[in-house]
Amino acid sequence: MLTFNTHSFKHGIHPPEHKEETNGLPIRQFPFAPMFILPVSQHLGKPSDIVVREGQEVLRGQILAKANGYMSVPLHSPVTGTIRKITSVRLISGKMSLGIYLEPFPSSGQEVIEGIPVDLETAGPDRILKGIQDAGIVGLGGAAFPTHVKLKIPDGKTCEHLIINGVECEPYLTTDHRVMLEQAGDIMMGIRYLLKATGAQQVIIGIEANKQDAADYLATQIPERLPVIIKVVPVKYPQGAEKMLITSLLGKEVPSGGLPIDVNAVVVNVATTAEIGRLLPHGRGIQERVITITGPAIRKKGNYLVPIGTPLRYVLEQAGAADKLSEVYMGGPMMGMAVSSLDISIVKGTSGVVAFGEENVKQTDKVYPCIRCGACVDACAIFLNPSKLGILAKAGAYDTMVDDYHLMDCFECGSCSYVCPSNIPLVQYFRLSKEIIRKRSNSKKAISNV
Repeated sequence: MLTFNTHSFKHGIHPPEHKEETNGLPIRQFPFAPMFILPVSQHLGKPSDIVVREGQEVLRGQILAKANGYMSVPLHSPVTGTIRKITSVRLISGKMSLGIYLEPFPSSGQEVIEGIPVDLETAGPDRILKGIQDAGIVGLGGAAFPTHVKLKIPDGKTCEHLIINGVECEPYLTTDHRVMLEQAGDIMMGIRYLLKATGAQQVIIGIEANKQDAADYLATQIPERLPVIIKVVPVKYPQGAEKMLITSLLGKEVPSGGLPIDVNAVVVNVATTAEIGRLLPHGRGIQERVITITGPAIRKKGNYLVPIGTPLRYVLEQAGAADKLSEVYMGGPMMGMAVSSLDISIVKGTSGVVAFGEENVKQTDKVYPCIRCGACVDACAIFLNPSKLGILAKAGAYDTMVDDYHLMDCFECGSCSYVCPSNIPLVQYFRLSKEIIRKRSNSKKAISNV
């Protein structure tokens, strides 16, 4: 069933979408790089443990690093090749992580090895969750949270609504749009696994109105007796944030500090759902993902199936990037991160690469004092006071930010920074503040355990 949902969350913004240059381009296979760089820290939680050695030949799909506990997933080889080096590699955050340099064999020898399939008919929830973990699947919408952890329903909670997030409200990105148009069979198979894993009785696929073709097409692909409803929601940023989508689709508000399961819902990205449906029947691990490569500085824009570990510099060369780049984002320009170095690689959470030339970027970085205009307050979808939080961040009043102004509820959508006429980088202040708060908390825990 296909319906149009007129209800939406309050506040939010309407930045230019910039999707028209890639939303009509089919997914294409990206060429193999001459060398792959694979950090073991590609997800929230503990980095995986390397189980290969330098000089070892590995097969495509083989485990290179095993899960390090429950809050971790394994890393699989994206290509058949030789482990050339195990050393520190740079992450998008600028931090270093242990990683693997993998040189591929010629593409003619790139058959994918398979593991133990997860039989949909006989597998129970625990087996499905284990299969998802074994496949190395994390949230492909950008968060990279281990999917098997997200799907585990806590004791005393029930999942009534399984929401498949096909909103993709981030400007420039059309990854999920193309996945819905081209991988409908995998999405429906993934939904079958998710229903058994969560115990949900109803599935809602939420799609923004600027992807009406995807909504129309998916409505024709729903198998008989599969309890799937497709709801088209108004175009507004950040509609794709799971708390906002729950409000739009269910009319419920996730409580401060809470999770979707607190309102009996579980939200899964549509590309993540497709990977579950594609990998679990064969017992395979994730080796590649669809990303959008776009932006004013990219000549060969498109949606590409890119092997995990492909160096960003190689991606830009193959996509015909301009010689003089000013900014490159991993992810979209709102919630993605501007890279400080091109010597990083595509990881599981990379949903897009957006590049801007010098002529495309506002040249002034000057920050002016807050004029108390309230634009950021009107934009914030969760009704925080970004102006006050920014002032507190500059003063280092971190406890007040958390206790009185609910900093940790902020999911860093960037709406406040976008509308600020004083050019105050509010979301960057909040990210830094959160990092400081987490470090302090970890230090206190370490001291208490001594």
